[in-house]
Amino acid sequence: MTTKRTVFFISDRTGITAETLGHSLLTQFDIELEQVTLPFVDDVHRAKKTVEQINQVATETGVSPIVFSTVVNAEVRDHLRQCHATFFDFFDTFIAPLERELGVPSSHAIGQAHGRGDDRLYDVRIDAMNFALNNDDGVSTRHYKDADVVIVGVSRTGKTPVSIYLALQYGIYAANYPLTDEDLMDGRLPSCLGPYRKKLYGLSIQAERLREIRQERRPNSQYASLQQCQMEVARAEGLFRREAIPYANSTTVSIEEIASTMIVEAKLRRRLY
Repeated sequence: MTTKRTVFFISDRTGITAETLGHSLLTQFDIELEQVTLPFVDDVHRAKKTVEQINQVATETGVSPIVFSTVVNAEVRDHLRQCHATFFDFFDTFIAPLERELGVPSSHAIGQAHGRGDDRLYDVRIDAMNFALNNDDGVSTRHYKDADVVIVGVSRTGKTPVSIYLALQYGIYAANYPLTDEDLMDGRLPSCLGPYRKKLYGLSIQAERLREIRQERRPNSQYASLQQCQMEVARAEGLFRREAIPYANSTTVSIEEIASTMIVEAKLRRRLY
């Protein structure tokens, strides 16, 4: 039996990059993990406190913790390496070889990936997020002309989370529109979506999973009944096929995967990288 391991994600900023890279590696191992994120470790004092915390875990558990670090400052990194842990330094692993290959030194600037950085790009992210929130759930369609994509589907298929992710991660202007019983019974594309046909992308889901999700919101209601879910899913997918609207099934797929599929299939332009 494998012992439970403690994993630390250490960063001089938010820790998002360390978590993302570390998680990508750890998903390959079937092992129980205790995960700790320590952001803003950006000076020697914080580094020493971090080392104390890591060493305490090593002493209490009797097992070497695993550390993923994206700290830029060399002096801070040197202090962190003194911890009693298996240490993975993403900065040394990737930046140093890139400096040799490119023939120029890196900026060694903190917070380039997830800091404020370029004001123009920051404004793009905020504008895209505001667009997603203001055009959520079919509240208004008058700004769909400015949308990069309009996500359509029955209630609770994941339209809103995908719209927000596209905005926050890629600066894509995503609106979303819920297909109602009236839309589904009519069997035709809602007239308000007609002018934006080329921007439409559908989301579907297995009826059984849809029922589980709706049960949490409205337990034992007609809205959450399996029969209702089966009817809505079947009619929505039929509509997508008749109208040649590309669509994805969100049942077992993550928001990130849905967004990536949508970007590729709908040829969406990313404003952020």
